[in-house]
Amino acid sequence: MKLNNKTIISLILTNGALLFSSCEKFVDLGAPPTQVITGDAFASDASANSVIRGLYSTVLNINLSGMTTFFTGIAADDLQYNATDAGITEFSSNNILNTNSNVANLWYNSYQLIKNTNNAISGLEASNSLTPTIKDQLIGEAKFFRAYAYFYLVNLYGDVPLQLRDDLFAFEDASLPRAGKQQVYDQIVSDLKDAESKMQTTYDVTASPRGRANKAAASALLARVYLYQKDYQNAELYATKVLQSSDYGMPAPDKNFQNTSNEVILQLGNLTGVTTFGANYITAATAVPGYTLPDAVYNSFESSTTDLRKTNWTSLKTISGKNYYAITKYKVASGTGAEYHILLRLAEQYLIRAEARSRLNNLSGARADIDAVRSRAGLKGIDSGSDQTQLLTAIETERLHEFFGEYGHRWLDLKRTERATDVLSPIKTNWQSTDVLFPIPQAQILINTKLTQNPGYEN
Repeated sequence: MKLNNKTIISLILTNGALLFSSCEKFVDLGAPPTQVITGDAFASDASANSVIRGLYSTVLNINLSGMTTFFTGIAADDLQYNATDAGITEFSSNNILNTNSNVANLWYNSYQLIKNTNNAISGLEASNSLTPTIKDQLIGEAKFFRAYAYFYLVNLYGDVPLQLRDDLFAFEDASLPRAGKQQVYDQIVSDLKDAESKMQTTYDVTASPRGRANKAAASALLARVYLYQKDYQNAELYATKVLQSSDYGMPAPDKNFQNTSNEVILQLGNLTGVTTFGANYITAATAVPGYTLPDAVYNSFESSTTDLRKTNWTSLKTISGKNYYAITKYKVASGTGAEYHILLRLAEQYLIRAEARSRLNNLSGARADIDAVRSRAGLKGIDSGSDQTQLLTAIETERLHEFFGEYGHRWLDLKRTERATDVLSPIKTNWQSTDVLFPIPQAQILINTKLTQNPGYEN
């Protein structure tokens, strides 16, 4: 039987929750991910706000945090997978089949989010009955999430279909070709600039703490996007916008991932305060976690002094005589807690600006930003005589130690700096340079003759 996109999306959304051993119960944020939004939803401020709250529910329900973290982490070198699921071990060996269901889940669920954002943007822009400031804020939030979804799609798959219209048939008939990477990036920048101009500086106090996107969230993601495009002047500019705000800070590592942390720029709240990360990284004393920190990463922390990230974000577990390094950034695995999925946090902005400044030969400014991150970790500052090459190496190391097991930072860093083959080929038996992209789901290619497969995955 030939399945169309609508059928596949429905099946994946139904079964997607089984991918990870999370016990989360999500806040009632609005319309479920599969519900088609109608014009009536945009007749009042309250109903339109409910639609946008539904986007946050969508991101949680499709487990975008888990998918963009676990698969990329084991494809890179910052996560070790300890279970035996064949579809996940393909990422560990970088021998991913184009029929891999996890690859398909990530693709279809991301486009489900995009479809919902397009519906919301279309309905909001057409409405003449909303308070202007509220209308702007809601459009900004929708465009932020459209940009967020496309950021991961273009970085994980390369050229991808670019759908911007409220047009269900374009999705369900799967008739769109792949748009060039630069075209997708241009749209991401356009969406984020519009979002930044429309959203408020303050957070919605009726939502969970820092649980709705604001102007700083758009600026922070723009800083990342510009860094990835090697536009270092704009990367520095937008990171500085966030860093100069008194709303954000750098708490001690043991408090860093609590939902009250002032390092949070944007997080996704839930009812239990237990995250996908806690549920997958933390286990009972005698149980092996599904994902742990590889020995090489654990041993790469500085030995001459104590790095508070090592002592607070990792924990040695010895089970049946074998050592495992559990990831303890998030402390709660079940029951109730005070942790949410942190999408954006301040340390990234320091390291974005440090890298941008290094590339622009502002070496003293780069050192100051690196030292801000190292100081929080209890480490001394970078050698004042460090040259550009040494600073860039230090930044790569700081990014590994700061963001291991979070949202694919390591995988994407190795890709964008063209270091993936140098770093991964010695430790990955079957590594090929084409492995830096995931395969387009083969089922999608069979339906859509305008799509082509990524090199290395044709068979």
